Amino acid sequence: MTRHIVIDPITRLEGHGKIDVILNDQGEVDHAYFQVPELRGFEKFAQGRPAEDMPQITSRICGVCPMAHHMAATKALDDLYQIEPAPAARVIRELAYNTFMFEDHALHFYFLGGPDFIVGPTAPKDQRNVLGVVAKVGVEVGKKVIAMRRAARDLISLLAGKVIHPVFGLPGGVSRQVRAEEQERAVQVARQAVEFAEFTLGAFHDIVLKNRQYVALITSPAYTHQTYYMGLVDEKNRVNFYDGAVRVVTPQGKEYARFQARDYLKHIAEHVEPWSFMKFCYLKNVGWKGFEEGPASGVYAVAPLARLNVSDGMPTPKAQAAYEEFFGTLGPRPVHHTLATHWARVIELLCAAEMMLQLAQSPLLVDPNIRNIPTAKPAEGIGIVEAPRGTLIHHYATDEKGVITMANLIVATQNNAARIAMSVDRAAKALIKGGQADDGVLNMIEMAFRAYDPCNGCATHSLPGHMPLLLRIYDPRHRLVNEIRRAGGFTDFQGRGAERAGATEE
Repeated sequence: MTRHIVIDPITRLEGHGKIDVILNDQGEVDHAYFQVPELRGFEKFAQGRPAEDMPQITSRICGVCPMAHHMAATKALDDLYQIEPAPAARVIRELAYNTFMFEDHALHFYFLGGPDFIVGPTAPKDQRNVLGVVAKVGVEVGKKVIAMRRAARDLISLLAGKVIHPVFGLPGGVSRQVRAEEQERAVQVARQAVEFAEFTLGAFHDIVLKNRQYVALITSPAYTHQTYYMGLVDEKNRVNFYDGAVRVVTPQGKEYARFQARDYLKHIAEHVEPWSFMKFCYLKNVGWKGFEEGPASGVYAVAPLARLNVSDGMPTPKAQAAYEEFFGTLGPRPVHHTLATHWARVIELLCAAEMMLQLAQSPLLVDPNIRNIPTAKPAEGIGIVEAPRGTLIHHYATDEKGVITMANLIVATQNNAARIAMSVDRAAKALIKGGQADDGVLNMIEMAFRAYDPCNGCATHSLPGHMPLLLRIYDPRHRLVNEIRRAGGFTDFQGRGAERAGATEE
């Protein structure tokens, strides 16, 4: 009897991870573990560095989320030096940030999450990728996607200096003003983005919402959890990616908390498990009750679905109409279906595009006053933004010279970590029967985490034990003589020779 199924590596996400599924004697799933077997040390080696270096240091954490870290770090510097950015700088920042949100959401829909619906969740694995998507929707659509992402990335480079590692954020402002001819280019790209977002929303309707099997999958118990939700909102409780208050709602949709960045430690705590290098965040005042759902458990979610659940609407008209259709179709707020995150992400894609157009047309965009010079003595600063995959917090403490003495980063995937673990476990228990799981079933288990668009590289902050080590000893003829394995701080269930989507006999 197969007792153990390993999915290693898991695919179409940022960072590295694996899923260990443990079966009982009857071949039913006892538990499925979502593991992150890597460790990064950014919080530690930030210590001793000038605070002004943080927007560049933290943007190196991930090649997909660099703008999110850069902007959270820049906002933390604003707070550290007690300075409000110049109005023009705020417009430039928000334009760059909404363009980043737009481009990142497009990446996930078409390249990472989209293949599961466009090609099919149980389609052959060599087709569940962007090439399979192009084969399904046509070369011209593929060209449209590539061209739009290229235009968005070029606009980010124009505004932020670099698209991968931005260099424009400074305490109190930005490093470069926007010229009139560049504003014209920004408006042109933004208009293209709105058209592209509307096209993508239409494609989601045609491919997913008109497919009864997909709708049944989205709303099935296998992908549903009733938890708390968290996200940034503006003064009217509308979704805001760049700024605002953090709002938390209960599993019933009632406001549980609303707080500013400086109060985050009053509401958020972190739990450590020995089988992952990722910390598990929970609501401090509810408490850690394990991987459980419901109002008695402190588990909560962030990301697009959570942002829609905590808000009373969207800040732009076309996205607002899509928001109303979303809740009109799936039920009153909050919607608890994890796979509905894909629909929420497309609605945010449209919102980001509309915000791009509003900001690109603002007269402040070309105002030459792009920075207020800070004069206050630094001590402590906190910055929060909504990354594409959820709420991102940067917290720095410095000495009087502005040298980092403490850095705490709570990234979106940490906020989602407990719910992701629950989602993978529930999907595995619902889909694996009699110890049997083909590649299509294993991909549908991966879909449980893929909806969150996790970034495991950003989220690995816990060091519960030793780093894993694998030592292989060979003789002079290159024949394997012995293999010594140290499992490290996470539970290493994988046996020798196990492969992705394979089963190991025990």
